[in-house]
Amino acid sequence: MTVRVSVLAAAGLSLIAVTYGLARFAYGLFLPELRDEFELGGGTAGAIAASSYVGYCVAIVAATLLTPRWGARLVAVAAGLAAVAGMALIAAAATTAVLAAGVVIAGSSTGLASPPLADAVARWVSADRRSRIQTVVNAGTGLGVMVSGPVALLVDASWRTAWWVFAATAAVVTAWTAIAVPRRDDRGRDAPTAKKLPSPLLPAGAPRLLAAAAVAGLASSAVWTFGREIAIATGGLSLQASTIMWIVLGAAGLLAAFTGDLAARVGPTVAWSAATLTLAAATACFALAAGPAIFVAAAAFGAVYIALTGLLLLSGTHVYPDAPAFGVGAAFLLLAVGQAVGAPLIGVAADLTSQPTAFLTAAAAAAAAVALRPTTAAAGR
Repeated sequence: MTVRVSVLAAAGLSLIAVTYGLARFAYGLFLPELRDEFELGGGTAGAIAASSYVGYCVAIVAATLLTPRWGARLVAVAAGLAAVAGMALIAAAATTAVLAAGVVIAGSSTGLASPPLADAVARWVSADRRSRIQTVVNAGTGLGVMVSGPVALLVDASWRTAWWVFAATAAVVTAWTAIAVPRRDDRGRDAPTAKKLPSPLLPAGAPRLLAAAAVAGLASSAVWTFGREIAIATGGLSLQASTIMWIVLGAAGLLAAFTGDLAARVGPTVAWSAATLTLAAATACFALAAGPAIFVAAAAFGAVYIALTGLLLLSGTHVYPDAPAFGVGAAFLLLAVGQAVGAPLIGVAADLTSQPTAFLTAAAAAAAAVALRPTTAAAGR
């Protein structure tokens, strides 16, 4: 079983990498090129990003309901196929409408990925290791973001080639997922009994969890959508330097694989407070800093965003112990709702005022999230 768990963790991390790191967040990496190619205004660029989050919201509801019925493997494979289809459509897009459609389909892959992987870990991994494996898998976002940067550097101005490479990578990972994720009838020795829907739907801790996720999503949408663009426009970075900045952001996200251990050591209150304040500071630095300081801000943002999602993931599995797919799905749904609302608002605010002002507003939202610490088992309540 040890080898099986290691393979499951590696495959899960890879699926999260291609769905979140490539299919969802690479849009922000290539936004300067896409705005030139399709003549996108700030509001339109933000609306397309929001459409990705809307696709995510629909997909995560579907995945949350279907995982107990179909099993983790089938839903996880569907996530990989959506990533392949969406990124191939982006690569081939000739119009803004086709680009938006590709972004929606690619974004939906992320919603399909998280619930089945959380369910598979809850079923296959022993209770004493679940939190660690859950956060390791969740750190795949950082890996995907980190990998997307070198690809962008290698293809230079040919952004379509990059998206074709991403689609091919997703196809390979999808095939691996089909092998590595356990069958529907596989169960670990002490796995929880899965429920299609929990009862009650909003147990103690759920309202705070959902509110925290929504605010964190809104606050993070500025950097994920417009981070590279503001680094060029006001931070003074070149196109190449801003791509390297994106690599730094992703590499730092890998540190969040230790979120479970950190939360257990310092406690969820300290972990959440430190993470939200760091998110606020990093977002503000994108607005105010220039040159090398942008790289520091990117590293801080990459590490803390993945850590925040890891804390939300752990809280979702603890608030809904008998329905882990539902708990993770609910938390990540509200995270995406916040991003769907935040991305176009940030774009419009930047058009009406300035990008730095819009980013400072997002930073203020992150600081406000300190008061919304989600409950986990580590908190003892």
